[in-house]
Amino acid sequence: MADDTARGVIDHLVVGAASLEAGRRWADAVLGVAPGGSGAHPTMGTVNLLWNLGGAYLEVIAVDPGAPHPGRPRWFGLDDPGVQARIAQRPRLLTWVARPSQPLAEAAAASPVDPGPVERHHRGELFWHLTVARDGHPPLSGAMPSLIEWPEGVAPPPDRLPPCGLALRRLTLPDRPELAAALEVLGVRGCVTIDPGASGLSAVIGTPGGEVTLD
Repeated sequence: MADDTARGVIDHLVVGAASLEAGRRWADAVLGVAPGGSGAHPTMGTVNLLWNLGGAYLEVIAVDPGAPHPGRPRWFGLDDPGVQARIAQRPRLLTWVARPSQPLAEAAAASPVDPGPVERHHRGELFWHLTVARDGHPPLSGAMPSLIEWPEGVAPPPDRLPPCGLALRRLTLPDRPELAAALEVLGVRGCVTIDPGASGLSAVIGTPGGEVTLD
């Protein structure tokens, strides 16, 4: 993936799991690589595991059973009964997050698909700004990315996570109204493939054991 000062890039993929332990077992079986990082999000009552994908990263995220409810819908649809039923079967690729080519507030305002308001979130001492829909659901059923901006001087996770032999090969999105136009505005159209025949989003990841598809 190219320099993100020139264009928008894929920041990370979001896989939802019924629990962090379920996500860890799934990753062991599918990726065959231990996570390079983990943490908790007190503003959303979630926990995660992270893997370097070589310019982007993979996040496996779950509700933190030991944290109080945030008093609002959690991000990535994790409070939605339909999503909960799907991830109870196995971890699922729920959506993706992009770093747009322009300042975050400008990108969110210019997008023909509303990504939601810009919010400040943190994990430990690390903080970032992210668009989160008010109802917690990823826009366009996850095909439209949430938008993120890391503060100046703070290295994004791909620059901090240790290499682990994983690489993002391809991200394919279903065709949705105004999606292509939104990605063009955000500067990330060239990062992904829009497939009119796809029923949902999928990602191909190169692993030490060969390529695997996340969906």
